[in-house]
Amino acid sequence: MENLKIEETTKVGEKYRSFLHEEAENTHWRHGGPPIYDIVNKLFEEGRTKVWEKGSLEETVQNAIKSWEMELSHKIRIQDFKTINPEKFKLIVNEKKGREGLSAEETLKVGSYNALLKSTLPEEYKYYKAEEETFESSHEVFRSAFPRGFAWEVISVHSGPPVITYKFRHWGYFEGPFKGHAPTGELVDFYGMGILKVDEQLRAEDVEIFYDPADLISKLIKGPLILEQQNVDVESSPANKGSCPFNKQA
Repeated sequence: MENLKIEETTKVGEKYRSFLHEEAENTHWRHGGPPIYDIVNKLFEEGRTKVWEKGSLEETVQNAIKSWEMELSHKIRIQDFKTINPEKFKLIVNEKKGREGLSAEETLKVGSYNALLKSTLPEEYKYYKAEEETFESSHEVFRSAFPRGFAWEVISVHSGPPVITYKFRHWGYFEGPFKGHAPTGELVDFYGMGILKVDEQLRAEDVEIFYDPADLISKLIKGPLILEQQNVDVESSPANKGSCPFNKQA
């Protein structure tokens, strides 16, 4: 779910995401061309807690998942994906084994934010309603909240392929509005666990993710509602203190 800047780019290598420029001319991109990750890469490098050795299992897993997220966010045809096995792919979030999960096409349709934030909570406790958001609106919500991006890192890897288990951290600075709430400027982060089943070509077949969405959403609704804050600012302004329009002299 990493946010980024979209603009034209030359064919240069990307440090953390495979396939970003490989066969780019033949790929159907959501925004007309491959994205640039300079801003979120800067956030990642300044805020990560681990620097993995090049070629290590941890670096391989981290870059593989960043590459998958890139494809999910910016490619519009499953046949252009190189990180997944489209016939077998399932995304499962905070669920026990035994249910179907989202297929590749279903995940692409709703987008990563909606897939990861779908909740079975009662309506009065849903501060983000994934079922009411589109792919585009969900990404806009989080681009607005995290203008410097929403970075992701692997904290640890506990088993290697074909079934990879890992711990991750997601973070960003809440510097833009979220669902009518004013930004706090604070660092927002949360942790989770993942289980990634891959095939012989290291393409993802099952992606299982476990985390507490409240760790994220609760920090994004800490700020006051923007309209309420504006009313407080107006009422407390010097022009509205101790003045009565009937006592003003001409």
